[in-house]
Amino acid sequence: MEPVLRLTPDEAVTIKRVWFENERIYMLSSNDSVYSRPLEAFPVLKEASEEKRNAFIITHHGTALRWKALDEDIHISSFFITQEPDGQNEVAAIFIRFPQLNVSEIARQMGINKSLLSKYIYGIKKPSPERLQQIKDTLHSLGRELMEV
Repeated sequence: MEPVLRLTPDEAVTIKRVWFENERIYMLSSNDSVYSRPLEAFPVLKEASEEKRNAFIITHHGTALRWKALDEDIHISSFFITQEPDGQNEVAAIFIRFPQLNVSEIARQMGINKSLLSKYIYGIKKPSPERLQQIKDTLHSLGRELMEV
């Protein structure tokens, strides 16, 4: 059973309403507080069409969101994180410098989920030194292959 956030011992916080605006996802909670997160925190949603973003259901007794067509789930606790994206990072700089790089394909070659690589790019997650080196090694390997053309 997932933990439920509570205001008082008898009052659980649940999702009342969700909407998208200005590259953010907003959530109105059952205590009438509004929380928001940048779409960069949820790369699958950021890249989805408006129609697909709005095709969600509230699940788990009001504590989670589900996008079946996108295979994406967000727990209410995600809205309480205050960290904002840091687009000024080494991984972002690489992908900005080389916009022709395909994030999905690089992630596949690394053996990681595209969403995780996107979170590194958007600065939501910080890669370990080993992971950063793996990203660079994958790109260097691609460069060597290109030089053979």
